[in-house]
Amino acid sequence: MRRRRNVAAATLLVVIGGILTFISPQIVHELIGEIETATLGEQVADGPAMIALEELEVKGRAPKTGYSRGEFGDGWATVLGCTTRNIILHRDLDSAVVDDECRVVSGTLQDTYTGETIVFSIENASTIQIDHVVALSDAWQKGAQLLSAEQRRRLANDPLELLAVSGPANQQKGDADAATWLPSNKPFRCQYVARQIAIKKKYRLWVTEAEKTAMTKVLSRCPEEPIPGS
Repeated sequence: MRRRRNVAAATLLVVIGGILTFISPQIVHELIGEIETATLGEQVADGPAMIALEELEVKGRAPKTGYSRGEFGDGWATVLGCTTRNIILHRDLDSAVVDDECRVVSGTLQDTYTGETIVFSIENASTIQIDHVVALSDAWQKGAQLLSAEQRRRLANDPLELLAVSGPANQQKGDADAATWLPSNKPFRCQYVARQIAIKKKYRLWVTEAEKTAMTKVLSRCPEEPIPGS
C-alpha cells in the first residue's frame, strides 16, 4: 500500500547532461514511478493470486552453482543520484526525511513482517533493510539464471520485488522461500505470498512443489487476494 510521504525542504545537486542542476528531494517520489515503469516481458495481469499461482511452472530447485549477488548487478542501481535503497525507504517509511545527498535520514516504518513500529535513523540504518521478496539466490535456482544480466539487474531493483522491513526479520528469512519462511505478522502473509507470485510470474520464475503447497495453504484463507500490479 502506498502512502504519502513528507520530505525535508532541501535540494539535490546532480549532474544532468554535463550540467550541475539543483532538484528538490521531492524528485525521489517521482523517481519511484520512473523505476516502476521498467518492465520485463509480460505484464502482471490483475486477478486473484490463487489463479496466478496455478499458472506458474512447478519444477525442482536447480543447483546454486554460479550464483553470486553480482549476477544481479553491482549493488543498488542509481537514478539521478538516488539509489534504489533510498527510493524504497522513501516509499515505505512514514514522515521520511531526505538529505541533500538523496539519503533517507529518518522516518518511521510500520513493519509488515513483524507488525512492529520501527523508528529509523541513518545512524542506525541496519534496523531497517530492503528485502528482496523473492530472495535472489532462490530466484537464481528457479529460473533467473536463464535471464540476461540486464533482466536480472531489473529484477534486483524492481520496486515490486522490494520492501523495507525489519533488519532482524530479514536476516532470519535469509534466502528462504514460502515453504520454509513466512512473516511472523500473520495478517500480512496473504499479501506477502501474492507479491512473490506476482514477481515469479513477471520474471518467468518457477516454484517447487513444496513452495506451491505452502502458498496454496496461505491463500486458502484469502482466496480473493489480488496480486499486486507491476
